[in-house]
Amino acid sequence: MSLQTKQQMPIINVIIPAFNEADSIKHVINDIPSLVNEVIVVSNNSTDHTEFNAKQAGATVLSEDRKGYGYACLKGMDYVSKSSTRPDIIVFLDGDYSDFPEELTKIVAPIIDEDIDFVVGARVKSLREKGAMTMPQIFGNWLATTLMRLFFNSKFTDLGPFRAIKYDKLLELHMEDKTYGWTIEMQLKALKQKFTYSEIPVNYRNRIGVSKVSGTVKGAIFAGVKILGWIFKYSLKS
Repeated sequence: MSLQTKQQMPIINVIIPAFNEADSIKHVINDIPSLVNEVIVVSNNSTDHTEFNAKQAGATVLSEDRKGYGYACLKGMDYVSKSSTRPDIIVFLDGDYSDFPEELTKIVAPIIDEDIDFVVGARVKSLREKGAMTMPQIFGNWLATTLMRLFFNSKFTDLGPFRAIKYDKLLELHMEDKTYGWTIEMQLKALKQKFTYSEIPVNYRNRIGVSKVSGTVKGAIFAGVKILGWIFKYSLKS
């Protein structure tokens, strides 16, 4: 049954990977619209008060000791799979407050109203605060989306972490990346499986704290290698 034919509002769960986001996590949780059924924060080996602050703000808090964005997302998915209530939509959102959580309604609207499978929040330049994305991030996004367009006729313009997907479609992707390649893996697999998808322009601001990926040379290099690795892996399968 499509979401269009449902009489009641869909069940929406939010998964937030978080590594040492004690200063920002409450802001993120508090700004999530009330239509969300459960907010799941996955503390990715945090050593500060991330877990405590997330619990205080009303989130379900999980702990994943293995470092890696993908590990945290997979932990959240595993929790959801064992829950008694099956969600209709999963939203992924970062814990650094760079996204605007209140825009979640815009992200899920194409799924609810148009039966789209997968939606990515695009961090367009006109809505992006100065300095919110580093030059390596901007270049990496341009390169990745250009290659996806060339190899897969993709219309994606961003690898933004703020995204929503039908839960049953997410399960069909059999996600596996444990670290920096999570977002690109999802988009590539959605393309390969011919999911319907769209992008929604979203606001983007400077994060609270220092980025663990774009804020370090090591993180930027590893992220770039992961992204290119997934693209070329899938281009060879075409």
